[in-house]
Amino acid sequence: MKQPYNPPAFPWNGQMTWVPEKGMTLRDYFAAKALQGGLAARATNAGNAALFAAECYALADAMLAERAK
Repeated sequence: MKQPYNPPAFPWNGQMTWVPEKGMTLRDYFAAKALQGGLAARATNAGNAALFAAECYALADAMLAERAK
């Protein structure tokens, strides 16, 4: 099975400067934190990876919406 494209989360151009527009988005960061917390708490949907990932991104979207207020 071919692996999906997986670009670097925190890209670096080799000259000690960051290239933030090509890295992890704030939404991805929030979803990753939700994933980490859910796994640590043994979330009930952790056995269903697709559902668990969707829930993590739903939490990330809620965080972004709240942040925009």
